[in-house]
Amino acid sequence: MPLPTPLLARALDGVGDLESLFARLDDGAPAAFWLDAGPVAGEGWSILGSGREETDPSQVGRTVLGTHGAPAGPVPFRGGWVGWMSYEDGARRMAAPAADSADRSAWIAVERAIVVDHATGRFWALAPEEELAAWHRTACGMLESVPLAAPASPPASVAGARHTVDEYVALVERCRDAIRAGDAYLLCLTTRFTTDAPPDPYAAYRRLRAATPAHHGAYLRVGGRHLLSASPEQFLEVRDGVVRTSPIKGTRPRGATPEQDAALADELRASEKERAENVMIVDLMRNDLSHVGEPGTIEVERLWQVESYPAVHQLVSTVSATLRAGTTVDELSEAAFPAGSMTGAPKLSAMTILHELEGAPRGVYSGCFGHVGLDGSADLGMVIRSILIDGSTAYVGAGGGITWLSDAAEEAAEVATKAVAPLAALGAVLPEEWLG
Repeated sequence: MPLPTPLLARALDGVGDLESLFARLDDGAPAAFWLDAGPVAGEGWSILGSGREETDPSQVGRTVLGTHGAPAGPVPFRGGWVGWMSYEDGARRMAAPAADSADRSAWIAVERAIVVDHATGRFWALAPEEELAAWHRTACGMLESVPLAAPASPPASVAGARHTVDEYVALVERCRDAIRAGDAYLLCLTTRFTTDAPPDPYAAYRRLRAATPAHHGAYLRVGGRHLLSASPEQFLEVRDGVVRTSPIKGTRPRGATPEQDAALADELRASEKERAENVMIVDLMRNDLSHVGEPGTIEVERLWQVESYPAVHQLVSTVSATLRAGTTVDELSEAAFPAGSMTGAPKLSAMTILHELEGAPRGVYSGCFGHVGLDGSADLGMVIRSILIDGSTAYVGAGGGITWLSDAAEEAAEVATKAVAPLAALGAVLPEEWLG
């Protein structure tokens, strides 16, 4: 298949309701996506579009990252791909053991889009040059759509669990055994919850984004599969030749009162265990980016910053590097994917141990999603706080980083905290034993 066509941008007059806009854009398209900065975003960009499923994903991998291609324009995406990479595909690339999984990487070759600048409220139509005038007229009509009614509450159900609480607690202790033996110093142990697929995946996404808005939300539909994400974690961003990663390690629930909420944030900020867990991943990401970064350019731009979201407080850091000239998506993936925040460290040893302990695939969960531009830009979020719908089943993954200082019961409680909102968007609740 040919490469996607570069897209030109033309400003739209007026503004539109994004949920209604995407419903109209998605109607009948072979594949569609919404990279969503969130319902209350005051900065950043949202990109809504459609296209064809990419049948040759190697074209994405061969894309050279950095500063090249089309001259700088008014929007951050000017053609390329939107999609996801699965955890097992990344593990195989690293020659790490990987469970058999039908969840493979998938990409959309973007054919047209609408881009929103949340800082200014400006909307832009994107299409190939010869189609831009017609698409601009169509997009202007889409902005006039009436906001959608609130999605109905789904039927209630109880999710199935891959592990019981006792099984997960036992796995945490086995992680601590591996750490004591010197085989790893951090292990990101995960599990999975399943429920019936909702009759309307888009309604489930609307419920998810309303309950847990996040700067890397997404609704992607590719080949009959739907990825619904309220991810707070940016995995990799490439802009102006600089690559950044912002790993999250450290979580606390939000408090019931302002005083309790502030105390929980302070507790997270001061936690020896959470700070150690976070800095271990920072060191791992510094090492990963050194394989594709210019010597001397690796930098920790921020360390141990608390970010607060509707359901949780998170401890976040950012590492950056100037990319070596000619670095491709494949080379960056080989250096940094799967993300250290979802494996542990040392990475290969951690992935080998976790493959044995978890005993089942992660699939798209623990992978990444976002866009890769023909111009060498990229913005990829982590697939966490997310739902994958495939056929008649919906999947929600959750996990946490295990260190020697971990308390097994607290780790299980953290898993429940992370899984409850995605499951609620599907109308499901955790099994009673996971509710604590």
